[in-house]
Amino acid sequence: MKKNSVATLLAQAGHCLDPATGAVTPPIHTATTYARDDQYALRHGRSYSRDENPGYVAIEELMVALERGAASMLFASGMAAIAAVLDSVPAGRHLVAPKTMYYGAQEWMRRMAAQRNIGLTLFDVANPEGLANAIVKGQTDMVWIESPVNPTWEVIDIAAAAEVAHAAGASLVVDSTVAPPVTTRPLELGADLVVHAATKYLGGHSDVLAGIVTTAFTDARWREIAQIRAGGGAVLGPFEAWLLLRGMRTLAIRFERSSSNALTMAQHFDGHPSLKRVLYPGLKSHPGHDIARRQMRHGFGGMLSVCLRGGAQAAIQTAKRLRLFIPATSLGGVESLVEHRASVEGANSCVPENLLRFSIGIESVDELIADLEQAL
Repeated sequence: MKKNSVATLLAQAGHCLDPATGAVTPPIHTATTYARDDQYALRHGRSYSRDENPGYVAIEELMVALERGAASMLFASGMAAIAAVLDSVPAGRHLVAPKTMYYGAQEWMRRMAAQRNIGLTLFDVANPEGLANAIVKGQTDMVWIESPVNPTWEVIDIAAAAEVAHAAGASLVVDSTVAPPVTTRPLELGADLVVHAATKYLGGHSDVLAGIVTTAFTDARWREIAQIRAGGGAVLGPFEAWLLLRGMRTLAIRFERSSSNALTMAQHFDGHPSLKRVLYPGLKSHPGHDIARRQMRHGFGGMLSVCLRGGAQAAIQTAKRLRLFIPATSLGGVESLVEHRASVEGANSCVPENLLRFSIGIESVDELIADLEQAL
């Protein structure tokens, strides 16, 4: 039988049917513990719900199919997933990551470097040799990248990064939160692990915190991450797992609409007299556009940023004048958001002070354009 398309897999949640009732929507499993039989053996291989809740299975199997990986694990949040992967780096080893990236993950890396004798080198994505120069052969244990990079949306060539990392004996981890598997599959490009803050595009409705990690191989690092999850207990509640799967079923159509809206907005505002730059990999003028076309096969996503003329105050005042865009943290929901990232990230931020980050939702694009026009 022909492999199902990504859109079909998502819409049917991997053709998930409840085996007990035939229901097309899976049940919510609230039990925390499971009984043994008269031989004191586990009845269905489950002992305790902390990392064995039946509600995780459909999501993890769906992500394996979407990412074309070997195994997936759910976590209580994107940061819980990120922390578990980063905590698999042994003390005394070396970690490489971009200077500009999701600041929560970078703050955790700085904490590790300070407390666990882990070397940390942050490289400049704009420098073609930046990643290769940051790696220390035999010492670098993990290379961490995003593509596109949050919130400036430079594009990193995942296949090239995998080649460089593997040549030095390091693992490549890709935080692909802004490029879900409807458009990018990092494992097929050579990554070892892919991480998603499922709170964002996967859930898509700003109503559930979740994270998920998928691996290309069930190797020693994967077993270490599984032990970290089980021991730390950073797992999803049963209702949250149900909400996440429900949200994932509409990912394909939500992402298509958000991507279309974002591209239309980027093209409209590119060259606007109030703006220094529009940062969006779907623009042909974007330096990473050709790489993005190879890696992002079904849309360039709903994330774009603009750099205003007039500095930080101009950016903040523009955000205040917006009426349709909601000033809030996060991304990937059905509603459009705006955020002045430098204010949020604080002292360690290297985000330009005149940058506004937009998460473009599924509203009428004409109304979104009109709102930003009046604010500018």
